Amino acid sequence: MSVVLDRPSDAEPLPSPRRLRSKDMLRLGLHGMRTRPLRAVLSALGIAIGVAAMIAVISIPASSNKALADQIAALGPNLLVTKPGQTLFAEPAKLPETSVGMAGRIGPVTGASATGSVKSTVRRNDQIDAGETSGLAVLTTKPDLLGVLNGTLHSGKFIDAASAKFPAVVLGSVAATRLGIDHIDPAHPPQVWIEGQWFTVIGILNAMPLAPEVERAVLVGWDVAKEKLGFDGHPTTLYVRAQDAKVQDVRDILAATVNPHHPEEVQVSLPSEALAAQKLVDESYSALFLALGGVALLVGGVGVANTMVISVLERRREIGLRRALGATRRQIRGQFLAESVLLSGLGGIVGVVIGIAVTAGYSLSQNWPAVLPPLALVGGVGISALVGAIAGAYPAMRAARLPPTSALA
Repeated sequence: MSVVLDRPSDAEPLPSPRRLRSKDMLRLGLHGMRTRPLRAVLSALGIAIGVAAMIAVISIPASSNKALADQIAALGPNLLVTKPGQTLFAEPAKLPETSVGMAGRIGPVTGASATGSVKSTVRRNDQIDAGETSGLAVLTTKPDLLGVLNGTLHSGKFIDAASAKFPAVVLGSVAATRLGIDHIDPAHPPQVWIEGQWFTVIGILNAMPLAPEVERAVLVGWDVAKEKLGFDGHPTTLYVRAQDAKVQDVRDILAATVNPHHPEEVQVSLPSEALAAQKLVDESYSALFLALGGVALLVGGVGVANTMVISVLERRREIGLRRALGATRRQIRGQFLAESVLLSGLGGIVGVVIGIAVTAGYSLSQNWPAVLPPLALVGGVGISALVGAIAGAYPAMRAARLPPTSALA
């Protein structure tokens, strides 16, 4: 007779491994970082440098572009500049004396003015050698030039119909700096020495990015230049303001209008296009630095991977003990992967903070508005976490494959 032993009704099934919650997994990852703080900081530093470089390289050009856009909007993207070219025999051409009036008659033109080049030198006083010109030019000007260029005065006043007939000058921003004149005192106005005679400085201009030749010039009245400086009356630069929607139309007919007999001898340009072209050059350098930031981020990822591999080797007993207590391979793998992602994420957050500080500091030094693209800030942390996940994948799988017996041996 066989006896069948039935299992007691109150017997409990063997316990299955508990599933770790995400919070527990993060706590385990943070524990690994706390036990080796110096190593964690150094590993995160590599990630931080790479992210900071990428944030700065993206944000600084964005700040520069915003400043440029604001600058062009303030000065006006509708300014056309006309200069004489060359004749058929490669000789310097001249604009007609009537070119300003002719340009002003074009329907969509809202303003026209000009400057003329004078073959004279300017010095701070009569004791300075004639060859020391500081790279400054002497230009004649019309009273309406400041309005056409949307320029502003730093100090003093601009040449008007009355002062245009007397030895009075207005300094461009760069010219004022090189001559050492930073303000105008009406009671004791400064003077400069031009072609053996004193000219009184009555005004100083602010910067004019769309007319850099004016920044580096000393401006005198049209009439006094003819009388005292031998000016021939031919303008060398013609500035034309047009309606925004008609800029290209005016540009197409401007040369033929100011010089109907020889339009091929006239050059017409749009200064805002030159600034935009210069910005493209700057952006090419930004792409180079962005690549360097990516290399730094890659190096940081290698550092994190190295740290995690060493961490697995040093914590074999911990891994074996956890496996012996019922932890699954998936839980071991998740622990080390979480640690790697947290390590890189911490570096990414620090890198974003550093990148913001660098961008803000540099923009402030250049008087730019600080522009921080949200996508770049969020992407910096996201990319660093992704780098951490990739860098920690192999060490995590290696830790999960360790048998408990060999790990505890």
